[in-house]
Amino acid sequence: MYHDCINYAQTGYFSKTIISYLDNAPELRPFYNHRPDVDGFKQLIQTKKNTPGRQVLVDVLKEQYSQLSVVSGELSVAVMDNIESLRNENTFTITTGHQLNIFTGPFYFIFKIASAIKLCKQLKAGFPDKNFVPVYWMASEDHDFAEINHTSAGGKKIQWDLDAAGATGRLNTKTIREALNQYKGVLGTQGSANELAEIVETAYSKFTNLADATRYMVNALFAEYGLVIIDADDARLKQLFAPIMEQDIIGQHSFKNISDSNAALQKLGIHIQVNPREINFFYLIDGLRERLVFENNIYEVLNSNIQFTEAELRTEIKQHPERFSPNVAMRPLYQEVILPNLAYIGGGGELAYWFELKSNFDFYGVDFPIIILRNSGLIVPKQTAAKINKLGLTTAHLFKSADELKTQWVKQHSNNNLSLKEEWQQLQVVFDSIKQHSAQIDATLAPSTEAIQARLKHAIDNLERKFVKAEKRNYDTRLSQIDAIKTDLFPGGGLQERNENFGLFYVKFGKQLIAELVDKFEPLEFKFTVLTE
Repeated sequence: MYHDCINYAQTGYFSKTIISYLDNAPELRPFYNHRPDVDGFKQLIQTKKNTPGRQVLVDVLKEQYSQLSVVSGELSVAVMDNIESLRNENTFTITTGHQLNIFTGPFYFIFKIASAIKLCKQLKAGFPDKNFVPVYWMASEDHDFAEINHTSAGGKKIQWDLDAAGATGRLNTKTIREALNQYKGVLGTQGSANELAEIVETAYSKFTNLADATRYMVNALFAEYGLVIIDADDARLKQLFAPIMEQDIIGQHSFKNISDSNAALQKLGIHIQVNPREINFFYLIDGLRERLVFENNIYEVLNSNIQFTEAELRTEIKQHPERFSPNVAMRPLYQEVILPNLAYIGGGGELAYWFELKSNFDFYGVDFPIIILRNSGLIVPKQTAAKINKLGLTTAHLFKSADELKTQWVKQHSNNNLSLKEEWQQLQVVFDSIKQHSAQIDATLAPSTEAIQARLKHAIDNLERKFVKAEKRNYDTRLSQIDAIKTDLFPGGGLQERNENFGLFYVKFGKQLIAELVDKFEPLEFKFTVLTE
């Protein structure tokens, strides 16, 4: 595939906040530490605090990967070498995270990981005496099943029907068979369909919970690149975070810190993504993940009979830290405590809420990572590319609305003059004369003359639009190709990466799909990548 790039601002799909961050807007500087560039990484590497739990981290990861070996046999040397290297102080991680969407969910999930892998390669080239490990953080404690129980492939929605409760990573996969068969059916039998079908079949039938199934599938796709997959729903990892858990639940510091940051961001007109709670932890056991609240001097777990005094809560955290699950406001802090992490790679919405968190990191003395906008991409199939070339469209054109594209194309190709610009210029001369005439009679007539001129301008513009509309009918066949292109590339009127699963692209391109993404993505250039077959 060959590729072309376009600035994110030109696509119209990215928020003003994210564009301002990429443009290094000074008003956002108080909400992060280092710029997402090579100099920023150099500065962070020089000042990065030691990660005291490296040995625990390695032990947990090795144990988690041992579960894969039971089914898949020998583990990837690249992965195991990366895990082992995490013992060393000169090894750092580049992390991305996502929920456990079935069959990986939207295409951009793959883009996130490809971005992390490519950035590690680039950092290794720039800092050869350091090691950089790409990490996928599984959001296994998230309990919003409705967000992860479906995906769309080839325009077909595939859904896992289950009345679920508690952490999604702990869900038993025994009831996913119908959705699994539907997904395999959509893949078909051509190209690499059988290879991917075998991966998903093994993932969801040989492993009993969703976290293990997801680890297997993602590992099957990315192991050769050394991707390390972590499930932080582990008592030993939570123990590393327990002091902050206790301090924050009882002191409610994150609520104050993040609320203050949000107030400052709102003054800049920035939309707030995450509103903190007084206590930003859930209580987590099998089948239950409910908010912890403090009322009447008692800590209560909502929708349950579980409650604690302050002394009992301290004991519970000490003895069972795994039962306390950070919410979206505290999960990033947990991540940065247990990983020797330099950067987090996420989508626009994720990055926007990271801006809210820096003050809380500062309060607890934890290094705030460099936040990187993940690569976004669009894959253009060969047949669609032929239509684009025939119409003479460019990469930038693809992101315009169908109506805007049609209007532009008709104006460029029509044999008729569809513009009334010259006529309007002539009318302006007439109106200048009328204004002078009216001013000689009565100066107060000027506003009336200008109002008539404005109404006429509106009528002229409307007539010009009618010219274009009439001419479009003469090119109906050609213009229908624009509708076909937009439907092919922007399913449901949105970005391909947000509405389509990677599966059918993998069927067509196989492992080369991921190789192309890793090769073509440039994580620090911050441009939208269009790859054409």
